[in-house]
Amino acid sequence: MNRKSLVHRLRRPETSRFAAFLLTGGVAAGVNVGSRLVFGLAMPYEAAVALAYLVGMTTAFVLARLFVFAGSGRSLHVEYGRFALVNVAALLQVLAVSVGLAKLVFPAIHFTWNADLVAHVIGVLSPVVLSYQGHKRFSFA
Repeated sequence: MNRKSLVHRLRRPETSRFAAFLLTGGVAAGVNVGSRLVFGLAMPYEAAVALAYLVGMTTAFVLARLFVFAGSGRSLHVEYGRFALVNVAALLQVLAVSVGLAKLVFPAIHFTWNADLVAHVIGVLSPVVLSYQGHKRFSFA
């Protein structure tokens, strides 16, 4: 992609940028959930959720940097650090929602159909607005 088309892409309206964030985030969420399934073969659910989150976060950073947000002018290392800080809050939310649903809510309501997977998908989706605003205003600002 040439520089001119890259600049045009990054100047898109806010709704278009948010849509691109949702699309790239969806890909990263799929990587997150898929890697959790693999990690879950070798470790407890909670550890698999946390490790998969890191894999998904790295995927999200690369895709957001390429397709959603213009660079801040900082080094990639610094941007990734700032991106990770925003994701600490999101990780806490993902863990709370995923584990809370899988270990407390679903057993209480006798929901058993792929309970861990359903809980994790809901958990991964839960911080989307918080993450977008954090990355827009801090990670890539």
